[in-house]
Amino acid sequence: MNIRNSTPADLMNMQHCNLLCLPENYQMKYYFYHGLSWPQLSYVAEDHKGRIIGYVLAKMEEDPDEATHGHITSLAVKRSHRRLGLARKLMDHASRAMVEAFKAKYVSLHVRVSNRAALRLYAHTLKFEQSEVETKYYADGEDAYAMKRDLSKLLDECAQPKRLFLPFRENQTIQTPDVEIKEENEEEELDNDPNTTGFTAYAEDNLIKEFKESANVS
Repeated sequence: MNIRNSTPADLMNMQHCNLLCLPENYQMKYYFYHGLSWPQLSYVAEDHKGRIIGYVLAKMEEDPDEATHGHITSLAVKRSHRRLGLARKLMDHASRAMVEAFKAKYVSLHVRVSNRAALRLYAHTLKFEQSEVETKYYADGEDAYAMKRDLSKLLDECAQPKRLFLPFRENQTIQTPDVEIKEENEEEELDNDPNTTGFTAYAEDNLIKEFKESANVS
């Protein structure tokens, strides 16, 4: 399974998934409105063949009198791929994107009062809290729970600078293969030995002498 940011090419398949799973359906222009206005916030779940099996459609609310927050417009996972944690992963991706892109303080949604499965997901798994009941919210007259999830923890995580990973630390011993470590007195002997390979002190003195002689000649 793969979770990724949605693209305009996914909108038809997202709408198809919505029609299969939910009674609340939207015209294509509504999907385009979300995709063009907040392209960072909506995600799709794909199976191993690249077919869309779930999605989350999200946006930012634009009420200047309230704290900056996002809203989950629609969430659906095909019946054949439920109970795999996809809905939770989709919601977590959308929530994190709201925080990273817009510094959202919380995310809201509506859920039917009769949708027990969704209520368990939101309340127990994702830690949404019920804020109020909106009567006759849905077109068929059913009430909805308005719910909110606090994103302040995610906001704090995103505000902290990420710690760089270093492949070594100061207290680690760096091992060099095939290198013999000499004692300090042995190193001094090697430096003064003209038969030692490498750039020794003896070779350095000869080079300096040759350089001075060539300078005098010129």
